Amino acid sequence: MPANIQHFESVVIQIATPYTTGTGFLLPQFGLIVTNEHVIRDNRDAVIEGANVQRQVVRVLFCDIRLDIAFLEAKDLPEVPSVQIKTDAAPQTGERVYAVGHPFGLRFTTTSGIISNPEHHSDGIVFIQHDAALNPGNSGGPLIDDEGNIIGINTFIIQNGQNIGFSLPIRYVADAALKYQEKHGVPAAACYGCGSIVFDTGKAMKYCPNCGAAITLPNYAEPYEPIGMAATIEQLITATGHDVHVSRRGPNAWELQHGSAKIALYYYEKTGLITGEAYLCSLPGQNIKEVYQYLLHENYHLAGLTLSVRQQDIILSLLIYDRYLNLETGLRLLEQLFTQADAYDNILVEQFGAAWRHPNE
Repeated sequence: MPANIQHFESVVIQIATPYTTGTGFLLPQFGLIVTNEHVIRDNRDAVIEGANVQRQVVRVLFCDIRLDIAFLEAKDLPEVPSVQIKTDAAPQTGERVYAVGHPFGLRFTTTSGIISNPEHHSDGIVFIQHDAALNPGNSGGPLIDDEGNIIGINTFIIQNGQNIGFSLPIRYVADAALKYQEKHGVPAAACYGCGSIVFDTGKAMKYCPNCGAAITLPNYAEPYEPIGMAATIEQLITATGHDVHVSRRGPNAWELQHGSAKIALYYYEKTGLITGEAYLCSLPGQNIKEVYQYLLHENYHLAGLTLSVRQQDIILSLLIYDRYLNLETGLRLLEQLFTQADAYDNILVEQFGAAWRHPNE
């Protein structure tokens, strides 16, 4: 494994939109965050977060549907270790590679594999085929060689394909980034027809001025508007004092930080079930019996909430069906969940020796 693999923990970025979640990575030499186009598709902006990057909303600056590349703005971010990209030589069959990522909900992860085909051709595009394990949330993360160079961007996997993954060679990304520097900061898109980069001129552009093909600039994507129960839940999140924009984590999913507790909200349309899970602290290394006794005692008295243990995590949960939810009852239940979660966290740590969760967990 490359000696600098841990450096990528501060380079890899978590990305979320109302439609999906994924991974990206910083390229400081270009002043950009790189990801897949399908991760940010139909969005003007996205939520990012990293080991040294505070959760925030940033603009989508560039997208290329054909190559599945997108750039996000990287302004006012802390300095990160320099990363090297390898564009001058193609990787070789049998070479070991590492796929790095940490999509929302998961910590920094690294999987390794072997290149089986360094030049897999598809629709005129060359991909690196390898067997480093990928999952959909890793889309947009870097593929790294044994020397610690970024050689590709993880793009897609073959479902049920025994870890057959494909990464776009980093030379495509570098070429697009160099062309984009002409008007850095101006929204732009690569034309699917002729490949030229079209920059925003301040007018609503629907067609490429070079070849006439239809084109969509990222800043003209329709703003996201929740409907139905999702809209009600977002009203409740706002009413509790949280920024709903930075809370969105894909379809009908939200993540909030309240005090020391991380709280995940989900709405399951098919069943009408709304769940709230506050991830508290982790079980202590000893005196676990006392912790379980305390949790059972509290559950006896709790109304509408339940304390449970999942592996090492202590969780406070809320379950309610959408037909019973309105703004009044929802606000009361959410505020109860938030308040109790923060309080239980402190009690379990201070009185029972439970462990605080890692900030990136």
